[in-house]
Amino acid sequence: MALKLAFLILFTAFFAMPAMAAPVDPATAFPPKMQAFPLYGDGAIPNSKPGPDKETGSGTGWDQNVSRPAILVYLPAKARATGASVLIIPGGGYAGLTFDYEGVQQAQYFIDHGIAAFVLKYRLPSDVTMVDKSIGPLQDAQQGLRLIRLHAAEWGLDPARVGAVGFSAGGHVASTLATHFQKSYVSDPEGTSLRPDFLVLVYPVISMDAKITHMDSRNALLGPSPSDAQVREFSNELHVTADTPPTLILHAADDQLVDIDNSVVFFEALRHAGVPVETRFFEKGQHGFFLLPRDIWQRTIMDWITANGWLSPGQTTALARSGSH
Repeated sequence: MALKLAFLILFTAFFAMPAMAAPVDPATAFPPKMQAFPLYGDGAIPNSKPGPDKETGSGTGWDQNVSRPAILVYLPAKARATGASVLIIPGGGYAGLTFDYEGVQQAQYFIDHGIAAFVLKYRLPSDVTMVDKSIGPLQDAQQGLRLIRLHAAEWGLDPARVGAVGFSAGGHVASTLATHFQKSYVSDPEGTSLRPDFLVLVYPVISMDAKITHMDSRNALLGPSPSDAQVREFSNELHVTADTPPTLILHAADDQLVDIDNSVVFFEALRHAGVPVETRFFEKGQHGFFLLPRDIWQRTIMDWITANGWLSPGQTTALARSGSH
């Protein structure tokens, strides 16, 4: 009797076990190879003066003299893809691009979590290569966002879940993109939305106010003697509205390069405008977060993106729906 009972229990347990998952198709298990494209295709680069390509540092992680903007496309493995995407904007004080650490390495992190990543190689402000150097980076950011949405179906993306992630001076580009989207600085015949759906700023430059700005970034973008109007135009804390995208801000209090007050004034502007905003201010970490284990601050970003529903279509919280498309 005991033997029969034991057999019955074993038999029942066996058939109650969940079916083994089907093996993953290798074709969907690995991300496709990165592709790089000229940002404006075969067309003319807007606001650009003719001249030779004098870019240096490509492949070293520190790109300088960028006058031919490009976009690097990193798509996640199909088995992991969520349909969400981010435009990654590296920093470098508008003097260069910290392209590997704040671009390529971050793209790898996002695709590991099923988020497509587009690394923007934007033009660095130059009177030699641009008619108006102050708007060149913004033009390239708008074009990058526009390309993601135009090719969303081709790349398996949701055009309503496209974020911007900016580091340092790239945070200034990203926050300019998020506060100046009402006006198109590039040709946009389709009327594509130029507003990011969400915004992540990592130790960002925000303001051009001499009291708190990173002066090297300001000088590179606006020149040594900008007008008051220029300073106001590119002090992004002054352009926050209720339609500014939901934002996460990361900064270290001991940052000696970009004053954390940049993040504080942007946080205050967002809060007063009723924009969903969250901050993570670390006591120590310095600029670049080189004193922080990478998984700490990267996990903060992924937790925020997940909590706000950006990984799932139709699941974004009511608070995260500020603005229109």
